[in-house]
Amino acid sequence: QVDVSAAVAQAMAAKEEVELQLMRKAAAITSEVFTKFFKERVMEIVDADEKVRHSKLAEAVEKAIEEKKYLAGADPSAVEMCYPPIIQSGGNYNLKFSVVRYPRNPPDPTCAYPFLKKKTIKKKKGIFHPEIAVCWLEMAVFRPKLALLHPKLCDVYAAVMDVVKKQRPELLGKITKNLGFAMGIEFREGSLVINSKNQQRLKKGMVFSINVGLSELPNKEGKRPEERTYALFIGDTVMVDEDGPAVVLTSVKKKVKNVGIFLKNEDEDEEEPDKDAAEDLLGRSSRAALLTERTRNELTAEEKRRAHQKELATQLNEDARRRLTEQRGEQQTQKARKSNVSYKSAALLPKEPHVREMKIYIDKKYETVIMPVFGIATPFHIATIKNISMSVEGDYTYLRINFFCPGSALGRNEGNIFPNPEATFVKEITYRASNLKPPGESTVPASNLQNAFRIIKEVQKRYKTREAEEKEKEVGSGQLGVARGSHGGRRLKDLHIRPNIAQKRMQGALGAHVNGFRFTSVRGDKVDILYNNIKHAVFQPCDGEMIIVLHFHLKNAIMFGKKRHTDVQFYTEVGEITTDLGKHQHMHDRDDLYAEQMEREMRHKLKTAFKNFIEKVEALTKEELEFEVPFRELGFNGAPYRSTCLLQPTSSALVNCTEWPPFVVTLDEVELIHFERVQFHLKNFDLVIVYKDYARKVTMINAIPVASLDPIKEWLNSCDLKYTEGVQSLNWTKIMKTIVDDPEGFFEQGGWSFLEPEGE
Repeated sequence: QVDVSAAVAQAMAAKEEVELQLMRKAAAITSEVFTKFFKERVMEIVDADEKVRHSKLAEAVEKAIEEKKYLAGADPSAVEMCYPPIIQSGGNYNLKFSVVRYPRNPPDPTCAYPFLKKKTIKKKKGIFHPEIAVCWLEMAVFRPKLALLHPKLCDVYAAVMDVVKKQRPELLGKITKNLGFAMGIEFREGSLVINSKNQQRLKKGMVFSINVGLSELPNKEGKRPEERTYALFIGDTVMVDEDGPAVVLTSVKKKVKNVGIFLKNEDEDEEEPDKDAAEDLLGRSSRAALLTERTRNELTAEEKRRAHQKELATQLNEDARRRLTEQRGEQQTQKARKSNVSYKSAALLPKEPHVREMKIYIDKKYETVIMPVFGIATPFHIATIKNISMSVEGDYTYLRINFFCPGSALGRNEGNIFPNPEATFVKEITYRASNLKPPGESTVPASNLQNAFRIIKEVQKRYKTREAEEKEKEVGSGQLGVARGSHGGRRLKDLHIRPNIAQKRMQGALGAHVNGFRFTSVRGDKVDILYNNIKHAVFQPCDGEMIIVLHFHLKNAIMFGKKRHTDVQFYTEVGEITTDLGKHQHMHDRDDLYAEQMEREMRHKLKTAFKNFIEKVEALTKEELEFEVPFRELGFNGAPYRSTCLLQPTSSALVNCTEWPPFVVTLDEVELIHFERVQFHLKNFDLVIVYKDYARKVTMINAIPVASLDPIKEWLNSCDLKYTEGVQSLNWTKIMKTIVDDPEGFFEQGGWSFLEPEGE
């Protein structure tokens, strides 16, 4: 028989990326339980002067992992302890993970947590001051140890001992004999312990629980026997890297102000030195139970937005500098067409909570939709999705996704995109979620489907636009006639056109033909719009509006009515825009009730007719022309011109089609958004849109209610648009002229960072 345990431990010590993500998640759970449960419970016990045994407190910690609020978004069934919580006090400390529970009461505990090895130190203020020892452990011993995780394990141990000998030789007899161990199949691999005798070599990807402990430290201020000694134990889980120091997986602050609980006794109120020490340490006045700052893992939505915006700011300046340094008049080099392979291996899948929780997640960077299929997160490139629809039936929301497959109609010039047409293809997937909010939850389950529907539409629109630009050249305005052919029968009647062809408003019919639309008025006037000249096709339903609209924002202006126009819309009224105030009828008059019923029927009839027309047009163009529907729930009021209107985002633009003149801003053309006059005492603020073409005049939207600020920020952040804010209005004409005159100098001085608040 041959003992292969050491060889197996050596082989399994190097971890894959999936295993590292699990360890990071376990570290986050450890931090959550310590911050939100254990610290609070210890303070309650001390403040109330309760007598609670260590065993009971440890059992409470074990039960805490069954509650979702302490699990940082993890599934409770997937979290398990690898050793029981260890809580010790009373002057007798055993700094090992194999120690049994001490059944004492916890006045001055040390503890270790079992999810991932993040050890913490807590002491009662007024008995002794451990911060000096902790800082020495952290700065002099612990951090240099990370940089040494490369040679043999005995070399790491010897290097740490050399540091202790030089700086604190009196602590040599009090430091732990082992300085950590590798975690492979077992929680503690006995053949990979960091001590003075181990000759095993380190390899890239190995994961170690490194820890430094000091026991039997004297406390001169202690009065009782159990108060005269104390222990310190600090550790981390780290991954050995090929170049440079080890990577810390438990990225949690370990200074005493971050991991300590400071309790002030009532009889210490007059002890000014202790009060000053606490204030110096924590930077705020002491109180009965003082909590430390949040851990890095506990990020609010605002902090997540700020982190994303910081990344966008760096990318914005780099892209703008590169764009402006290109020679004028030359077209930007088009990128090579990407393959439709989203990820080369399963290990490259995003490690987002939505993916782990089996929710639909959209990876905008790789233009991929990750969907749960039979309990497995499965990626689908956006090019494989034919269309997507969402419907509400009763208490449930349904999201239906149709895919391209052999035999389905493809766009023109698509070619054969199926390298293996004999394979098994997914044709459609339908997901269902409840519209009822579960008890204790802030949102309904269906919100994930609604967000997925909106973001998939955005990514799909962006992808199709880019593909169309690569395949087609820019088309001149109105140079080609509309070819009739067999598709001339698709028509919408009784429509009005804006802007008007003549001074008097006239009705007409809109027909969809082979290569464009033709509007024909009752007196014979014609307006032709080519499909490949349409930048945005917007369908504004009549829900909450008095008109139903088809709006076309064009790439190149067309001429009619002796003027050039880039925005053309066709609409019909669905209700009485004017009200006769001279009527004095009863509120329950039958004529009024009948009129309301007729209006509801008319709205439904018109909506159905417009939707059928749109479906026929999209089928005719093989979905090269796709109509966008504004998201009314994301809309906000503002005044882009003289009057206030409702501005609504679509998947690729910000629009208002119901008022005239219309407002359309293409999101892909936007460089950044700046909020002006954002002050506490003001009810409104202004929004400035800066375009990537710096020669273009900025667009300003005035008088936006301040209540819309956060929703707008959330929407912009989801669209990967950089935003800034300030308290005053700026002279944008002068700013843009300065940038255009000297773009290199502008970006050498920090670029758009001058709009950021001070200190960011």
